[in-house]
Amino acid sequence: MLRIYSRVSSKSQDSRGQDADLKRYADGQTCTWYRDKFTGKSMDRPGWNRLNADLQTGDTLVCWRLDRLGRTAAGLAKLFEELQAKRINLISLRDNVDLSTASGRLMAHVLASVAAYETEVRRERQLAGIEAAKAQGKRWGGSAKGRRLTVTDEQVAAIKQMHREGASKAAMARATGLSRRRSMRSSAGR
Repeated sequence: MLRIYSRVSSKSQDSRGQDADLKRYADGQTCTWYRDKFTGKSMDRPGWNRLNADLQTGDTLVCWRLDRLGRTAAGLAKLFEELQAKRINLISLRDNVDLSTASGRLMAHVLASVAAYETEVRRERQLAGIEAAKAQGKRWGGSAKGRRLTVTDEQVAAIKQMHREGASKAAMARATGLSRRRSMRSSAGR
């Protein structure tokens, strides 16, 4: 059985680019699709978990690129070993990797290391950017504690009254037009 895995990292992304290549590869073959919108740093993803549970000896797992399976070298290396032990082949279309060959196994491990390297370098750039912004005196991440941004005195009074009457968080939020979190903060005495 051909099992196809497609993943993007966030809900704002879509998988159309990879899906087109995967559909061309699967054309006319019996296959099952599995999809995730989840970070590749963790192997604990809903679509991946379903796929992993469904994999059987003799199956072929197809992905667009190895970094769609995961971003850590250790996680991918462990996955390659598990697949080989179960006699499940892995094909990565863009990377031209086929785990059924010696050269494919070598390339898979090299590319897994590259994916991990890219993740580490991206994180280093982010940290450097944050430090540079801090050095320039830039701040982000909220406002001063106790500062009321959008909650009016009337909203606070309404929330406190509804809280005394036992209204739900959702009802207080709907009635005042505030988030449930901000409504609860207001009912707590702010």
